This record gives sequence, structure tokens and C-alpha cells, in this order.
Amino acid sequence: MALTVPHIENVLLSGAEALGYEIVAVELSGGDSKIVRIYIDAEGGVNVEDCAKASRQFSAILDVEDPISNRYTLEVSSPGMDRPLAKPEHFQAVVGSDVKIKMMSLINGRRRFSGELVEANDEFAVVEVDGEQTELPYSEMDRARLVPVYDFDI
Repeated sequence: MALTVPHIENVLLSGAEALGYEIVAVELSGGDSKIVRIYIDAEGGVNVEDCAKASRQFSAILDVEDPISNRYTLEVSSPGMDRPLAKPEHFQAVVGSDVKIKMMSLINGRRRFSGELVEANDEFAVVEVDGEQTELPYSEMDRARLVPVYDFDI
């Protein structure tokens, strides 16, 4: 699945679990100088101190394991309200919510889908856009995020 970087996530998994965190997603971007962005979560959420603690742990692991050949900057963050969706269980947990998904290749003539997530299983998600439902295989997804809902009751 292109939604997370599996080889980096696998290296960091035991370190995250030891601290009580779930790795939601790992993103790798940039050219010669990479940015490694790791989203963590825990029951009850995470705060700045949690991200700092995880960053120290992940930095030490990455220094030893060295899975990234170039220079990189490590960023550890909470998933936020527009949380990345990177695993089938992430999609299954938000069925009925609005999502934004970017595919690696065209599906039904489009690459970007923004609409209601109406179904999610272990292989694909079904998104309804303009009254039409489309199956989107996880293996073809480039990025997927939950669309945040803001409550402005004042």
C-alpha cells in the first residue's frame, strides 16, 4: 500500500508499541534532503510531549537501523482532525464520513475523489462522489485523509 512507507514503519513499530503508541502512517517526501513524517496516536490522543518522546525513540532507532540512505528531517505528529487513512482498519473506522483520496492512476477518468466513504473492507474503499459509488483499491491509493468536521456552536 502506498499510503504509508512500510519498511520504515516496520523498523519503528516495536519502539512505538513500547511507548504505547500506534503508528498511524509514515510519509516520506522531498528530494535529496528527505522529510520523514510519522503520525502517532494513542487511546485518548497524543500531545506535544508524546510526540517529543516518540521522536527521541524513533531517532535512536533510525540511527541504528539506517533505513534511509539520504539526509532527512524527522517529524513526529498527531494525526489531527484531517487524519491520514493508511490501513484498512482506518477506513473501516470512519465509514459514513467524508474523505479525500488521491489515486496513483486514473480510475473512471479521475485521480482525486472527495466524498462519503460508504464501505471499506480489507482490499478497497467505496467512495460516493456526485451520487456515483466507486471502488478504490488501497494498493492504488497515493494519499487518503479524513475531511474534518468543525462544530462552530458559539
